[in-house]
Amino acid sequence: MKEAIEQIFQELQQLKATTQSEAEQARIRFLGKKGEITALMEQFRTIAPELKREYGQKLNELKKATTERIEALKSAAASAEEATQPKQDLTMPGDALPLGSRHPVSIVREQIVDIFRKFGYDVAEGPEIEDDYHVFEALNFPPNHPAREMQDTFFVSTGHLNPLLLRTHTSSVQVRTMETQPLPIRVVCPGRVFRNEAISARAHCIFHQVEGLYIDKNVTFADLKQAILLFAREMFGPETEIRMRPSYFPFTEPSAEVDVSCNICHGKGCNICKGTGWLEIMGCGMVDPNVLKASGIDPEVYSGFAFGMGVERIAMLKWQVNDLRHYFENDMRFLGEFATATEV
Repeated sequence: MKEAIEQIFQELQQLKATTQSEAEQARIRFLGKKGEITALMEQFRTIAPELKREYGQKLNELKKATTERIEALKSAAASAEEATQPKQDLTMPGDALPLGSRHPVSIVREQIVDIFRKFGYDVAEGPEIEDDYHVFEALNFPPNHPAREMQDTFFVSTGHLNPLLLRTHTSSVQVRTMETQPLPIRVVCPGRVFRNEAISARAHCIFHQVEGLYIDKNVTFADLKQAILLFAREMFGPETEIRMRPSYFPFTEPSAEVDVSCNICHGKGCNICKGTGWLEIMGCGMVDPNVLKASGIDPEVYSGFAFGMGVERIAMLKWQVNDLRHYFENDMRFLGEFATATEV
């Protein structure tokens, strides 16, 4: 047995295998049911008891060495075979990956901005956390003025003269623009705004606005009406008409609400326009002289107009979405409907 064990050790040192199949054949030769080491294990049972310890230790060492040698040969053979395999064909077409889609609010917001860019408007942006002065006071909302109750506000800090809050409209960007940019001014101010309102199919505590401001010499209400009419026809179609109803905003005088002719029923009346043939899209007006004064602009020399619209409202009208909450729920079934909506 001792000579047989030593002979197998010598054979292991010279054992070679160029393929995994050859390595497996070597395993069967030594460790299989009829293998050489297996036969020595059977023979081990017949040796004298005083020799079992010595030969048992040698047999275990032999079995361990054989197993390690064969595993090493298999690993080397596998690496060699992998190296000789043909490389991946990079000309083969890849797997199609599902593509995401742009959010409908982003699509409409960009189109609104692009329309006004064609009219010569720049884009201005500002912080979402604002101070009371830029959101209210500079826009002709005096302290304790009842008009402040028109917009329920999320306050970030209170207890001082100029508290911080989440802006309720992007008009604050208009104020910062009037404070810093030279005249004349022609900008649109897109952005997210916040109001403490109950969430429903027609209202949300977060929504998006695009507001516009034009200040120059001799700007009139007729200029405002023409600008809105051009926008409405670019947005809703060349046959679109508008009507302006008197309204009230602290920062404009005179002020108006703007309706567009319903592009669904074309004035005949439907459930979208509630049978009126008109759809409300924005508020507007001539900039109040007090607002101009607060930003250091002489109202005796300059005049201007401002307007503001909700992006979600425009998107609802455009795609006939009947629930504002769909825009915020991240429902892939809903968002997937706009995968091909490159324009509205």
